[in-house]
This record gives sequence, structure tokens and C-alpha cells, in this order.
Amino acid sequence: MKKKYMGIVYIVISAFCFALMNMFVRLSGDLPSVQKSFFRNFVAAIFAFVLLVKDGGSFRCKRENLRYLLMRAIFGTVGILCNFYAVDHLVLSDASMLNKMSPFFAVFFSFLILKEKVTVPQAFIVAGAFLGSMFVVKPTFSNMDLIPSLLGLLGGICAGAAYTMVRKLGMMGEKGAYIVFFFSAFSCLVTLPWLIFDYCPMTGSQLVILLLAGLSAAGGQFSITAAYCYAPAKEISVYDYSQIIFSAGLGFFVFGQIPDFLSWLGYGIICTMAVVMFVYNNRGHVHG
Repeated sequence: MKKKYMGIVYIVISAFCFALMNMFVRLSGDLPSVQKSFFRNFVAAIFAFVLLVKDGGSFRCKRENLRYLLMRAIFGTVGILCNFYAVDHLVLSDASMLNKMSPFFAVFFSFLILKEKVTVPQAFIVAGAFLGSMFVVKPTFSNMDLIPSLLGLLGGICAGAAYTMVRKLGMMGEKGAYIVFFFSAFSCLVTLPWLIFDYCPMTGSQLVILLLAGLSAAGGQFSITAAYCYAPAKEISVYDYSQIIFSAGLGFFVFGQIPDFLSWLGYGIICTMAVVMFVYNNRGHVHG
């Protein structure tokens, strides 16, 4: 039970950090998504490197963990690039919500890959949260641009798969700092060629804002990694939807965006589903 509570706390912290990251990414202006992605991961890689050195950790992974580290890195990198593109081209809360499809897909991939059992009530609760998200996004082609929306959804799918790999690595005893370092370093290496050959000059303020985005991302990355190492996706992933609330608040105070009635209805449904999941899991329906 204590592990589950820790998982919930960490996943809510990560949701706030990622909402901050999206805000800074949007504030950084008209820069290529690949360039934004590099700085986001560069800061996280430095933090993870310092933590590993401080703890005397090894930079070599177990052979059996390598394929899961690679899958986590590949899915995570694709997910970030898709999410940043969506953040740049859609309303902030819509882009965040599309990325927050990841808890739904995390439960799906956990069932598919990790063979974690999902009860019928849990499936309905997550589906309810997903339904609530539809009220927020209002995904009609007349309401949102098609390409950014599809890429945003793809980002959510990839994030769900990536977090499932994090859970698997946690079960296999891999340290959270090493998981973050491997992913961040991999993503930096992949995006570096584009950065070198298609670099877009930045102002001093844009650089500072991107570094703040990277700092927020590092906080979110360490928190989400800790969360999925503490508890299964089916028990805590629904709390990741709290990012919608944070994004809506930041969107209002920073960009003057005001959610409409359907969005508020969606927030209410999602929060209700989070409470129902919490109560259900604490009544002893989930074992192991």
C-alpha cells in the first residue's frame, strides 16, 4: 500500500512538471521541434549523469535489460517529438490532453507486454477517464488541425508504451536514474544530426526558456520513472490525467485560454474516475 501511495504522489508531481514543460516549450516560440527536444533531454541527461556519479552507479546495463531500455528510448523519443509538434500547433490544453492518452495505452501495453491482469471495473474506470478526455479535446476535424492532432495522439500512444517499458525495467531492478540517463542520452544522440545541420538561431531568452523546459522535463522524468517503478500502471496511471488540470490553469494564467463548458465537464469526469480508481484499489480488489 505504501508503494502505491508513493507511486500516486510521484505521478502527480510528474504531471505538474510536464505541464510546466509544455508551457515553456510553447513560450520558446517558433523553433523546430527537434531542437526543442534536444535541449529538453540534454538537461535531463546531465541531471541523471550527476546522480549516477554521486551514487557510484555503473553506466553499463544488464544485457537482459538492454532491449527494454532501447524500446523505452525509441518510444520516448518519438513520443516527445510528436508531443512538441502538437504543443506548437494546438491549444495547450488540447495538446496536453492528447499526450495524456498515455495512461490509457499504458494499461493496454501492460496487459499486452507485462501480462498484468486488468479487472473489468478497472477497464471501465480507465475507459471513463478516456471518455472524459474526449470532452476536453472535442476531437472533430473542424475543431482541430488533422496532422497535429494525429501526431499528438501518436505521442500519447508512444508515451504509454515507453512507461510500460519503465515499469518492466523497474521490476527487473534497473535504477531510475540509469533509465532516465539512457533515454535522455539516446534521444540527444538521435536528434543531434538534425540540430547540427538545421540549427535555428535563438535569442538569450529563448535559450533560458528551453533550459527551463529541460529542467521541468527532468523533474517530470525522474518522477514518472519513480512512479512506475513503485506501482503497476493499472493502479496509478489514471492519476496522470491530473496534468489536464495543471495545463488548463497554466493556459489560463499564461496564455489567457479559458476552457469551455465541455472541457470543465471532462475535467469533472476525469477527477471522478481518479477517485473511483483510488477507492476501488483500496478496497482490496487488487492483489499482488
